[in-house]
Amino acid sequence: MRAFFRRHRGLHIWLPSVCGVLALYFALRPVPGLMTRFSRGIIMPLERAVAAVCYRASFSVAELLYAIAAGVVLLWMGATVRRLITEKGRRGRIVYRFALTAVCTVLTVYAGFSLLWGVNYYAESFQEQSGVYARESTPEELARVTEYFARQLAGCADQIQRDENGLFAESRADIFADSVRVFDGIYEEFPCLVMEDHVPKGVRFSTALSAMDFTGFYFPFTGEANLNIDSPACYLPSTIAHEMAHQRGIASEQECNFIAIAASTTAQSPAYRYSGWLMGFTYLSNALYRADQEAWKQVRVLLPDTVVADLRDNSAYWAEFEGPVNDAAQKVYDSFLKSSGESRGTQSYGTVVDMLMAYYG
Repeated sequence: MRAFFRRHRGLHIWLPSVCGVLALYFALRPVPGLMTRFSRGIIMPLERAVAAVCYRASFSVAELLYAIAAGVVLLWMGATVRRLITEKGRRGRIVYRFALTAVCTVLTVYAGFSLLWGVNYYAESFQEQSGVYARESTPEELARVTEYFARQLAGCADQIQRDENGLFAESRADIFADSVRVFDGIYEEFPCLVMEDHVPKGVRFSTALSAMDFTGFYFPFTGEANLNIDSPACYLPSTIAHEMAHQRGIASEQECNFIAIAASTTAQSPAYRYSGWLMGFTYLSNALYRADQEAWKQVRVLLPDTVVADLRDNSAYWAEFEGPVNDAAQKVYDSFLKSSGESRGTQSYGTVVDMLMAYYG
């Protein structure tokens, strides 16, 4: 028995070590002041330093790491199967080492993600930093703000380049290039968001993101904002702003949606303004439909045909990916959000309406 444990000594040290780190994290994360100092003083400066290096590459380093990890896992599993076939007398040891290594690896990645990103769920929120707190509203108030967004959206719809079908056709390259200036209009009001920006990364395997119902993601191990470049471009500018909000240490999805809308609608770029009003209108309109369908109908008719075409094109695109893969990915992400402090899981995306009502109401 001693020989057995000595043979796997490294793994037997690795497992309790990573469990100890996670235990310490879970014990301390309910202390917001500590999490805020840890996040703002150590984690975010570290991620920005790493990002400055990763942004020197023209491709997504995060995507490359995912590909490498997938390749390593496949090779490791193949090698393990081969050993199980050729080394029949050691199958028990092989299975034990494989299982223990897998557990240690998963826990290590989770621990790293918790320290680099999970702490932000327990640090001072954007609402606390900005003073813009989500609040409930009456259907009448909701209808009024939704109408305001509809009129703003209609007013800037004709400033957008469109294709022969009347659909949003702004250059994706220009959208990415303009991203570094999207927050300029709200820095004075929200100084907590000030930081040096880099042009986000487009993901080459964006169709895979679409299959999982993702328009983008922030990767804390490299500090990169990564975007789906396969989905309709009308939401791309505001989605870029959303992922760049995550780069500022804002973990809450609802808060990043609000920030994206506030930043995009004040940007100099017509594409960003249109996308910001479109994103805001989408959330408000969905909420209004559930609250008062008659009021929703009165607001909906304010939209020009071009906006309606963009909305329908976006819905048709995502409908193509509905299925078990999409559902499974959303369930996993919902579980992650809940484990990280978003008690409502993916439903928290809807509460951005409460922040919009507080700010624009």
